[in-house]
Amino acid sequence: MTTATTASPTSTAPTPGQVWTRTRGILAAVLILVVAGITFAAVRSGTNYGQLDPRSADPKGSRAVAELLKARGISVTVATTLAEATAATGPETTLLVAGPNLLTRSQQLSLDEATSSASAGRTLLIAPGPGATARLAPGVRAEPHHPVSVLAPSCELPTARRAGTADLGGIRYTTQAPGAVACYPSAGLPSLVVLPTGTSGDTVILGSPDFLHNERLDHQGNASLALQLLGSRPHLVWYLPSFTDPSATADDEASGDGNEERAEDGARDEAADESSFLDLVPSGWLWGTLQLTLAAVLAAVWRARRLGPLVTEQLPVAIRASESAEGRSLLYRKANARDRAADALRAATRTRIAPLTGVPARDAHTPDVLLTAVSARITAPDDLSSLLFGTAPTTDAALVLLADQLDALEREVRTS
Repeated sequence: MTTATTASPTSTAPTPGQVWTRTRGILAAVLILVVAGITFAAVRSGTNYGQLDPRSADPKGSRAVAELLKARGISVTVATTLAEATAATGPETTLLVAGPNLLTRSQQLSLDEATSSASAGRTLLIAPGPGATARLAPGVRAEPHHPVSVLAPSCELPTARRAGTADLGGIRYTTQAPGAVACYPSAGLPSLVVLPTGTSGDTVILGSPDFLHNERLDHQGNASLALQLLGSRPHLVWYLPSFTDPSATADDEASGDGNEERAEDGARDEAADESSFLDLVPSGWLWGTLQLTLAAVLAAVWRARRLGPLVTEQLPVAIRASESAEGRSLLYRKANARDRAADALRAATRTRIAPLTGVPARDAHTPDVLLTAVSARITAPDDLSSLLFGTAPTTDAALVLLADQLDALEREVRTS
């Protein structure tokens, strides 16, 4: 006897409506995040400044020291172009260059020429690399980077001795220039060098800007050191180099060196400044990422919580057996649980045909007993064992075929 029947093709591809129902929640969440991000960026676009900016109140900003200087009667001016910075130099001015490594070769040479002519002025260079040091502070050589830590002055410079310990380190320097003063040694090499220039003028090279940050200004002697270095003249020009500066696009070939040499100098400067990637990420993004991670963990715990055992209760209305079977089948299909559906079909068939073949209910699911009884009653097919106790079908079509074959087997047992 042949129990196999032809299965009708069944489509399991989700409809457009089902796809929309499944994805609309995710799309709504993404849309909310995008709108919130755009709104947040628009609100903060006018007041969000970078690191070491005297207008920034962020932990890495320098607004605190700028306000202290203003309270002492020192004017603080922000310059973003080379022309503004060089025009403001003079004997009554302190010029702080926040990013000397960002300047091109021609910009560095122009800046050095302007500051050298201002014989009584002060120039502060923040963490210049090898190329920037050679052009902006001749006679000083940049050495490998060392972590920032609390360092003692270990020099005779009155400014450093009054300030005491400070958070310094970073790029270290060596010099043989006459009259130079080296302070705050880190692993044997100084991280602050004062180089005399002209009459009563000087150039201060600092290996790290950390002591100027808002978050560190009240540590150690950082505030004292910052106020003395930046407040020695009535005017302070805070130069923040910008890539939009017209002078940054000037042709450097006029200086006698080609693009390849400029690229090598930039690479050496970048190698000397070993700031980590996290130092370049705004603190707000780090906090936002931490909050999103915590929310994801809480959501996972919430969705994975145990609900306990099922509780049976009396249904308020009677449900048809066909509706219950259809509902369970839809749940199996949604979960792709063909194995459970096949087990349920086979178990129900074995339970119904066992009494018809004289097998007790307790042995209905014992292969040796049930298969022997069924084979003695009908002409059993070759695949009887796999039909009643086989593996789970791999496709929906195979599951439908299995159900048809089980129905055919049960009808034959009943009529035999």
